[in-house]
Amino acid sequence: MVEFKGYALTKEDRSAWSSLEVVTFEPKKFEETDVEIAITHCGLCGSDVHILRQGWGSVTYTPLIAGHEIVGKVTRVGAKVSEFKAGDRVGVGAKVASCGTCNRCTHDNEQYCPSSLDTINNRYPDGTPAQGGFATAIRANERFVYAIPDGIDSKDAASMLCAGVTVYSPLRRNNIGAGKKVGVIGIGGLGHYAILFAKALGAQVYAFTHSPSKKEDAKKLGADVVVDTGAKDYQKPYYDTLDLIISTTNVFSPGTSFSTYTSMLSVHGKFVNVGLPDIDTEMPSLHAFDMLTSGAFIGGSLIGSKGDVYEMLKVAAEKGIKPWVQELPMRDLKTALEGVHNGDVRYRYVLKQDIVPVPY
Repeated sequence: MVEFKGYALTKEDRSAWSSLEVVTFEPKKFEETDVEIAITHCGLCGSDVHILRQGWGSVTYTPLIAGHEIVGKVTRVGAKVSEFKAGDRVGVGAKVASCGTCNRCTHDNEQYCPSSLDTINNRYPDGTPAQGGFATAIRANERFVYAIPDGIDSKDAASMLCAGVTVYSPLRRNNIGAGKKVGVIGIGGLGHYAILFAKALGAQVYAFTHSPSKKEDAKKLGADVVVDTGAKDYQKPYYDTLDLIISTTNVFSPGTSFSTYTSMLSVHGKFVNVGLPDIDTEMPSLHAFDMLTSGAFIGGSLIGSKGDVYEMLKVAAEKGIKPWVQELPMRDLKTALEGVHNGDVRYRYVLKQDIVPVPY
């Protein structure tokens, strides 16, 4: 029997959410379409904190190993795998499988497959718990494994596989490039990537933050304009300005209406939400007038497809995009988890696996 090890939540007690223990676990059954990966790095995402703190609902099993921004080396491939071989440097994001045959899977939208499997806090069809990247190894379907270009460091590539593609996908799918104006709400792990990628694509970037201390950071990341959302009527100078707004925030000011955002959109501009707060957090109020007065489109976006990921990695390698990453040994997960929860990280933690030596 093959066994992996990982840093796991072992108690359903919510107060113990950041106190993880090293456990041994049996991975999913290896299939002909699977790739087995020895993990070297794993990013820490706000989603991991939401799941471990049970802000999105109760965990479905313990022990539970979080982490879904994974980079490592291929150690084994199934007989039907054609893209990878042992020794390749690859990554895995927030999904590890889908049906592969539905309309969404066959049209570059496999992340929206109703049968897709989350990397963590989910179960395989045979009941095996899906365990994540704060571990020694993982198995994933070839379709959800990504080759990492030589020009990107593993620690930088890791968080691109969730945070990066989460904002890159709506930029790509809304044809953002030179001459476009993009608003980014919230300068955190997602927002800092949105600035980096929107700027790399040639857009003019407007950063919106309720934290004045992040103003200089936003400018260094490439924002052309930085707006303090704590100021009264901050949106008025930007009426009819933006082609796209990407909202990454988990916090909305009391009394905020969608009209605050849609008023800044040009005709038929789009507001795309990618932030995902706890389930008891309310979104801004929405009235029909908020959409009609500028012909606005309001929607959301979920991570990205394999096509999105590969295009993002190509842009990152060609443009030399460097996320603001703090690398820690995986044994410091408690520090990192609490840093994300408290908003102390600038702007992503990436954990280096330190349980066992990685082959190759």
